[in-house]
Amino acid sequence: MNNFEFKNPTKIIFGKDSIEKLSKEIPENAKVLMLYGGGSIKNNGIYKQVKTALENVTVIEFGGIPANPEYAVLMEALEVIKTENITYLLAVGGGSVIDGTKFLSAAALYEGHSPWNILTDNIRTEKGLPFGTVLTLPATGSEMNSGAVITREETKEKLGMGGPGLFPEFSILDPQVITSIPERQLANGLTDAFTHVLEQYMTYPIGALLQDRFAESILQTLIEVAPRVLKDPTDYEAASNFMWSCTMALNGLIQKGVPTDWAVHAMGHELTALFGIDHARTLAVIAPSHYKYHFEAKKEKLAQYGERVWNITEGSTDDKAYAAIEKTEAFFHELGINTKLSEYTKDYEGTAETISQRFTERGWLGLGEHKNLTPDKVEKIVKMAY
Repeated sequence: MNNFEFKNPTKIIFGKDSIEKLSKEIPENAKVLMLYGGGSIKNNGIYKQVKTALENVTVIEFGGIPANPEYAVLMEALEVIKTENITYLLAVGGGSVIDGTKFLSAAALYEGHSPWNILTDNIRTEKGLPFGTVLTLPATGSEMNSGAVITREETKEKLGMGGPGLFPEFSILDPQVITSIPERQLANGLTDAFTHVLEQYMTYPIGALLQDRFAESILQTLIEVAPRVLKDPTDYEAASNFMWSCTMALNGLIQKGVPTDWAVHAMGHELTALFGIDHARTLAVIAPSHYKYHFEAKKEKLAQYGERVWNITEGSTDDKAYAAIEKTEAFFHELGINTKLSEYTKDYEGTAETISQRFTERGWLGLGEHKNLTPDKVEKIVKMAY
């Protein structure tokens, strides 16, 4: 196992009716900017619960953060933060709203020329404007980590950022919120969390026995509860396990002491930036091709995953590893998720070359756990995913 340091300062408030505890977490005399997305929280009761909890707090609202948090929209929110002298941010939403809030947390204290440089120059945020979250859509794990991904439509880019200053101070997780989430978004959330685990697990053995079993247990739980969540989102037991699995999938715990990949995300982000495809669905497009292309390097972990998660017990290591890829793709299909780029757009020709060129221009010349995934290999993987 590799050396590691681990600190996660986010306070989790989990369970039924936990939104009412919100007022105890906001500092006295705070001037709060409440950020949310398209307005669904006003239809499902969450908005009312939040406003009731904050009736004695000064709150200014900013809605309209899109599914891929858009830089231009966030810059409008940044102007509100500065003109209104906001002292605290509250994200009420899923990963996109929380990611957008993290960007604003960093940008509010950034003294450079353009906040976009936080992303293009990989500037690590050591201190941001404090914020908390009320999670409305389990998926990304952003409610308990310090990373974010921001989209810029005018340049068709989707870039990541992070740093220890971007952990939420608290996150409220009430599994009851999923009852109003459309099935498409529930399927996305399941796929997103599942792939987050794979990115931290599907590398090579390093003797991190507990970390492997943490990862496998999250995958097993997601597989077990997925059909229940999709069939009946009011099933509180299934909703609870789904929500907590999504958080645990990317709160930093399972990646400590082990090599991690993240190349699937790097390629998937480009498909979202170019075509507007849901983030989770781009991961399902790329992952099977990525594992097939790197079969030799990943087959030991693929076979272990096949045995422990999918109960594939017969055949050679190669047989088990390949069957594990097939099982993964079949799981995505069972969720209603297509796994080929051509199923999302007819304009896929040339996509592989475009992404390869972008990676070259950014200096992303060695991705993956071995840092040897070069742009020309990326091109081949994306073509395999057509």
